Amino acid sequence: MLDEVERWLRRRSWSAAQRPLDLLLAAKRAAGDRGTVSVVLPALDEEATVGAIVAAIRRDLMSAAAPLVDEVVVVDSGSTDRTAAVAAAAGARVVGRDAILPRLPALPGKGEVLWRSLLVTRGEIVCFVDADLREFDARFVSGIVGPLLTDPAVQLVKAMYDRPLETGGTVVPAGGGRVTELVARPLLNLHWPQLAGFVQPLGGEYAARRSLLERLPFPVGYGVELGMLIDALGLVGLDGLGQVDVGVRHHRHQDGQALGRMAAAIYRTAQVRLARGQLVRPHLTQFGRAGSAFVPRTHPVDTEERPPMADLPEYLARKAA
Repeated sequence: MLDEVERWLRRRSWSAAQRPLDLLLAAKRAAGDRGTVSVVLPALDEEATVGAIVAAIRRDLMSAAAPLVDEVVVVDSGSTDRTAAVAAAAGARVVGRDAILPRLPALPGKGEVLWRSLLVTRGEIVCFVDADLREFDARFVSGIVGPLLTDPAVQLVKAMYDRPLETGGTVVPAGGGRVTELVARPLLNLHWPQLAGFVQPLGGEYAARRSLLERLPFPVGYGVELGMLIDALGLVGLDGLGQVDVGVRHHRHQDGQALGRMAAAIYRTAQVRLARGQLVRPHLTQFGRAGSAFVPRTHPVDTEERPPMADLPEYLARKAA
């Protein structure tokens, strides 16, 4: 590990317990408009979990006694279940992905939803939280928002956590994050060694200043977290980034083929940033058994990226309003 990264780990890695809620509330009051906080949950068919997450945020971080978060917004990317109704009943403002920036047809993918969310939120600090978390704890929000409220030099903060693999009734304590260990961590260590200190580089829980997010391109799919981390390093440097330990993350795990598609998108995102070139054929073929034969299924690899939000006339007009 680079000496620079070892020093960064000492200075820019924290525990959520180091910034109790009363400290954060005082820092938010002192920051005024610069301390407004929006929480965004990108959601697709998450009725089983999204309501509990929203309810916990409203109860623990939006009450009169603890007004840390100013708004919680669920951006629904075409759910066919009751995700939108459950989120609204729990107290979230629910916005359909396709209703945001309708002049531009939406592309499938998580990054697309995160990018569009900047147009329907107001906070100067934007906190993203995946909507499939179970046993959600409000520290997933307060922990990563904390450094942004208390240290003006910090621009983006990732959550770090233990990530057990829970499948088939068994629990492997450190078995989660397979794409991180097999794809993202090797790529970062080899090509962006300054980012080797991030425990969960692909984690979906992170917070950043709007002034940074609006300058970043957003890969529309699974590559968004890796792309954002690499691009943020280029814009604000390593000391502008941090991470906070928030405990344990419980969530739904995807099957091996879904992880393969995720890995391909992440590799594509890294390849673009290495060479700003194009894949010869941005597709991934996977195999599944059907009877006595293996059947190939080919999936497109996410290749589109949305431009920095600060380049959009609609966003600039909204900021000026």
